[in-house]
Formats: sequence, structure tokens, C-alpha cells
Amino acid sequence: MAEQGQDNFRDTIGTLNNEGKRAWVFPKKPDGKWYDYRKYVSYVLLVFLFAAPFVKISGNQFLMFNVLERRFNIFGMPFWPQDFHIFVIMMVVGVVFIILFTVAFGRLFCGWICPQTIFMEMVFRRIEYWIDGDRGKQIRLSKLPWNAEKIRKRVLKWTVFFIISFLIANVFLAYLIGSDELLGYILDGPLKHQNTLISLLIFTGVFYFVFAWFREQVCIIVCPYGRLQSVLLDNKSIVVAYDHKRGEKEAGRAKFKKNEERPATGKGDCIDCFACVHVCPTGIDIRNGTQLECINCTACIDACDHMMEAVNLPKGLIRYDSEDSIEKNQKFSFTPRLKGYTAVLGIVTAILIGMLFLRNDIEAQFLRLPGELYEHKENNIISNVYTYKIFNKTVADIDRIRFELLSHKGTIKLVSHSDFTIEKQGFSKGTLFIEINASALTGDKDRLKIGIYSGERLIETITTAFLGPRSYK
Repeated sequence: MAEQGQDNFRDTIGTLNNEGKRAWVFPKKPDGKWYDYRKYVSYVLLVFLFAAPFVKISGNQFLMFNVLERRFNIFGMPFWPQDFHIFVIMMVVGVVFIILFTVAFGRLFCGWICPQTIFMEMVFRRIEYWIDGDRGKQIRLSKLPWNAEKIRKRVLKWTVFFIISFLIANVFLAYLIGSDELLGYILDGPLKHQNTLISLLIFTGVFYFVFAWFREQVCIIVCPYGRLQSVLLDNKSIVVAYDHKRGEKEAGRAKFKKNEERPATGKGDCIDCFACVHVCPTGIDIRNGTQLECINCTACIDACDHMMEAVNLPKGLIRYDSEDSIEKNQKFSFTPRLKGYTAVLGIVTAILIGMLFLRNDIEAQFLRLPGELYEHKENNIISNVYTYKIFNKTVADIDRIRFELLSHKGTIKLVSHSDFTIEKQGFSKGTLFIEINASALTGDKDRLKIGIYSGERLIETITTAFLGPRSYK
């Protein structure tokens, strides 16, 4: 691995060697209070991740992102292409929340909630510790020639990794096409759905590549969030930080010597044991300060606390803290910057809530037939022809659909039928004529209000333009 020090740590990443090639990271297995907390959070999130596509609320999948059919379910609420503006506002709320959270607490999301970290550290890495052993055994195994032991462990590990990747790909597919459809494909057998099987194997290959080989490079090279935090963080942000004032003091870091009076020597509390470096999943030295690669996973906090306990020094040399707190002993405060982001988040959240309350279970479109003018019929009747589309966003059929003019006296005549049913999460389209007596028109372009009924129940109202002759005003 490349030698990273205080002078060059921003010039190179910890996963490159001196020749610029990939240096494999063999982190020591974490252990401690914070790691236990992360395990509890990770297990809850893993259960949620695997269960969410199969949980239904009012017949709707709890979470679904069907990009191909442009259907989305979020917390059991279905969204269609007609609801795209609501979906955009949801994304804006998410982005503003991430910005606010990052300004306050740094890259905490990456270490505790990000699926990449949870799968890598709490699933694949733990399997690796079980098969290959801890850091020292993994390093020795990597240097061994391909003997029987190495082949056995590599085949076992890669096989388990592939099976888990295949399972993750199935769950991922359930989010995309829906759990019911996925289960139907499984029951039918893979040979009847070869295209889906090929897609599933591609997803499996991607997940296997990421977790078996690419690993921490996703966080360091691919993920844009690490770059985002460098813009958003300031000296008041709470991050995983090394207390350099306490760790260095006047004489700097030094190895621990038994029975020495360390405070009298002027040496810092950091005993230069490299425990924080060995346990880091991205291969950095936290003592160099906040870095792009740090995912705030707290592994270095636990490792350092263990060492401080062993040499009878106070814990917390590495901890959650801000630069201003370490340098100036200033506690965390709600800065004007945070207040601004909070205000923006409150505004867009209020807009989103308002849109959700105003959102209807059906979406209707009435459009005049392109290129068609009005028709003058007997008894001074003016007729316009329209096409309509009605989308049913619910999980129940809506029957006995009919239309009624609410703003003018007149009639609505459907071309094919008088009333009809729209299937659940389906849509209906057709053609109709609206006929109004010319004496009821106020100009050459009136605005009509049309009610859409299910039986006797009004379920939606829409407005549309009605053309008439200029002489009737």
C-alpha cells in the first residue's frame, strides 16, 4: 500500500500502491460499542430492504420503482406518469434533507444507512472474516500460492458471494417489476422467461463485481456523495474526528512505553499503534484529518477506544466531534446556514404534503380532437368532439363511469358506450361529443366544467375548452 503521511495524504488514495496499482484493503474486524450499534441498525435496514417489495398496503406494493411501465409505489401510495411533478418534489425533499444532514453530521449516511456499506461491511465482509479469518490471516492467504487450502477457501467464498448476489438481484428485480410478477416468473420456471433470467444474471454479475472485487472503490471513486460532502462540510460539522490537540501535544505521537509518565514527557495520547488505520474499510489514516474517503463508519473510534483502555488513557481520542470543538472548544450550534437549509426543507415539505392531499385517485384528460372545429346541428345545437383518457390509480375497479356537464346545460354522448368500468391501476380512453345550445354559450370559446361520476358519486371534475361560432355571444 502507498505510504500515506501528513504531507501526501491528499495527493493519493489509500487503495493505491507506489506503482499506482490497486492495493487490496484488508481491514481488521471491528469490535466495540459503535460497531454493535451499527449492526443493530444494519439488521433492521436489511430486514426492511428484503421485506419492502413483498409488503402491501391497500393492495399496493410498499415500495416499487417500475421504470419500464413508469409506475412507482412509495410507502404504499401509487404514482403514475401524471404524478411526475409530485415525484420530482419528493426527490427535491430528499436532496435538501441529505444536504442539511451532511452539513450537520457529515457523511454519517454512508457509514450507517447506505446499502453499499451495509452489504459490504455487515454481510460480505463478515462472511469473509468467517471463511478467510481476520486481517492477518487474509494477508497471509493472499500471499500463498494456489494450494489446496487457498483454492478451497476461494471457491467457498466466491460461491457464497454469488448466491447472496443472486438473492440481492432477485429482491432488486422485485422493486423494479413488482413482487407478484417476480413470484409468478419463479413459479413458471426460468425457461419460460429467458429475457428476465438474463437480466437477473446481469444484475447478479454487477452485484458480485461490486462486493467481491470493486468494494470500497465504489465509495472512493464512484459515489458522488464523497465529493458533495467536501463542498458542504465546514468546521462546525459533526464528523468522525481525531483530536489532534490531545493526540499530538508538544512532543507529537510516540509509541507507548510501559511504566512511563506520559503526561510529563509532553507526548500526545496517540501511541502510534495504527489500530485506527488497520481497521479502516477504505484504507485511510483518520489522524490526517477529514478526508473524502472517510465514510464515518466509527470503526476507528472503537479501535482507538480499545487501545486507550489498554494503556489506561482516556477514551475519545477519536470521536464524533467538529473541528471548532477540538480547536476552540465550541459546542455544536444551529448556525444560520443550517437554519436556511431547514427553512428550505420545511417549504418544499409543505408543498409536497399539499400536493399529496390534493392528489386524486383518478386522473382525467379531455382534449378536443386536433384539427376539428365545431359542428352546427339542428335546433341551434353546437357540437364539439373530444378524446378522453382516464387513469385509475387505485387497486380497485371503478365501475359505472359516466360524464355530466356541470357548468352548462347540454349533453355528453360517448361514441361506444354510455357508461363503463376502469380496471384497477388501468386506464380507459375513447371519443365523445359534447352538444350545447348556442344560446347557452357566452363566446366563441367557453370553459366547460365536466363531472366524472362513478354511479351517483362524483369522483373528479375537469375543465376543457368548447368552441362555438363568433356570432353567438
